[in-house]
Amino acid sequence: MPAHDDAAARHAAGPQDTEIGLHVEVRPGTDHNVVRISGDLDIETLAPAREAFERAFWDIQVVVADLEGVTFCDSSGLNLLLQTRADALAAGAQLRLAAISPPVRRLLEITGAQAAFDVHPTVGAALAEIP
Repeated sequence: MPAHDDAAARHAAGPQDTEIGLHVEVRPGTDHNVVRISGDLDIETLAPAREAFERAFWDIQVVVADLEGVTFCDSSGLNLLLQTRADALAAGAQLRLAAISPPVRRLLEITGAQAAFDVHPTVGAALAEIP
């Protein structure tokens, strides 16, 4: 995850909606950011989600992915989450998944990928563990 000197740029784009039903928003905190994703997370909608994760990690070491509103997630969405986790770890940062929707939970379970993530039942629970 790249470091960036202009903290304002981290939030410049604000919420993003795609034409095919994905809403992505980065909610800033003092020591964390929350990336809230709603709608279908698939090959057609990856770009806004990827950009949001990149912005979220600029100057922050903990990012929580709020996945409660994800109504569909395919292997490309799972790959995005896995790649974001790997990039975060390489940069000494953390990606936490929170409020996982049933479609995402099922995908994580059937692929065995759930074990790779720091998963929390709610965004609040994920944030409570930040030192």
